[in-house]
Amino acid sequence: MDQIILETRSITKDFPGVRALDSVSIKVGRGQVLGLCGENGAGKSTLIKILSGVFPFGTYEGTIVLDGEEQRFHSVADAERKGIAVIHQELSLFGELSVAENIFMGHEIARRGVIDWNAVYAESYKWLRKLKLDDVRPTDKIKDLGVGKQQLIEIAKALIKRSRILILDEPTASLTGTEVELLLGILRNLRDEGVTCIYISHKLDEVLKISDCVTVLRDGLAVGGGEAKTLTERDLIRMMVGREISRMFPARTVKPGEEVLAVEGFSVTDKLTGQQLIKDVDLRLRKGEILGIFGLVGAGRTELVSSIFGVPPGRKEGRLYLTGEPVTIDSPRDALKIGISLVSEDRKRYGLVPTMNVRENITLAFLQRFSGTLQLNVNEEIIAARRLVKELDIKTPSLETKVVSLSGGNQQKVIVAKNLIAETEILIMDEPTRGIDVGAKHEIYNLMERLTENGVSIIMVSSELMEILGMSDRILVLHAGRVTGEFDNTGRDVSQEDIMVAATGGVVQ
Repeated sequence: MDQIILETRSITKDFPGVRALDSVSIKVGRGQVLGLCGENGAGKSTLIKILSGVFPFGTYEGTIVLDGEEQRFHSVADAERKGIAVIHQELSLFGELSVAENIFMGHEIARRGVIDWNAVYAESYKWLRKLKLDDVRPTDKIKDLGVGKQQLIEIAKALIKRSRILILDEPTASLTGTEVELLLGILRNLRDEGVTCIYISHKLDEVLKISDCVTVLRDGLAVGGGEAKTLTERDLIRMMVGREISRMFPARTVKPGEEVLAVEGFSVTDKLTGQQLIKDVDLRLRKGEILGIFGLVGAGRTELVSSIFGVPPGRKEGRLYLTGEPVTIDSPRDALKIGISLVSEDRKRYGLVPTMNVRENITLAFLQRFSGTLQLNVNEEIIAARRLVKELDIKTPSLETKVVSLSGGNQQKVIVAKNLIAETEILIMDEPTRGIDVGAKHEIYNLMERLTENGVSIIMVSSELMEILGMSDRILVLHAGRVTGEFDNTGRDVSQEDIMVAATGGVVQ
């Protein structure tokens, strides 16, 4: 390994009743990329918070060594002064401010107490060119940029602080394939210039592609790793979950039955711009079936399923039939009343109330079921929540645990549980495994299989092609708001190439 720039020695961190890190030691060389892998709850976030000063010296045991010297960070500012910066999955940018204002926030170039805007814009321009953002101007507002470009602005923010160590937490979770390749290319350039990176991702192919070395955490322990070129995704999975996942996707045992939902001539038009988001889509779903919906970014997948559910991204046209009878869905309440539920792709914004506990999140959407004459029947609420926690195998210390303290996979199960409190016939799952680790994905897939065995029909939207191919009985492909392909996948024999041809608007031969 090259000269060691950062090292942790026997880092141990305890929370009430839980040991989050247990004597974790890692090393990373100057100008290297260290991949950090582990399931949700493995201790990755805790380690990041210690390295970046969020958990100050004295709240943990062990030692941080930077350039051969022991460090005692009492705050984030202490870590930043030593050149450590974290780029979180949730971006910390101000949408209404310009690119230049965001890059230099808190580090403005000033002369005699007055910001030198010419210098700020000139320096911002240099960084935009360095990060290959040639079509972005320093005066552009952040809110007008795509997520991929915003991610690169976050990197510029870190580098103007003369950061020598970048910690990137799930940096590609919301990026397209093209944006991912651009980001990885930029990280390689930074590595060549001597910047050290710690790269955290559930996308194991990316970790192996960009990293020089990999460390795997499990249950607070550093359980393995090595040089990336000597490892495979299967090796990492085995270390992460402590077992071999020989079959990621469960064998489908359910044979779809009669048609339960028909969508005909469905179109959605944006009320503000007049742009047609969905164009004359037909969709059919059978009992116990998993219908996969695939498409590239901008294809209209989320717009389609959210409109069916009654969330109005625009003016709707078309006909909906439930078990052959025409229905009108103008709001999510209408959908829930007839047994259609939606698991949103953004669980933190639309799926959960982080300040509430597990029980409250599970029952919130259907509180009327537990309402007595003058007050809530808490006993019935607890019984219902406890039943779903057991059925879905939600790992939580208790029903009263704040949902935000659960791992990503268990938070996702809580969202599914809240949609099963009432009699759900059709479950729409938009990106059901986004941001969760491989072990939790396996559990979600098995849960989906069990739901269909119980007669639930599932519409699954996913941007992961292997997930679509591995879980779907039929696949609907969208491009620019239109259906460009429909494939019977009961034999799991649809090719990736045919799906991608349809997703790019081509004609499958």
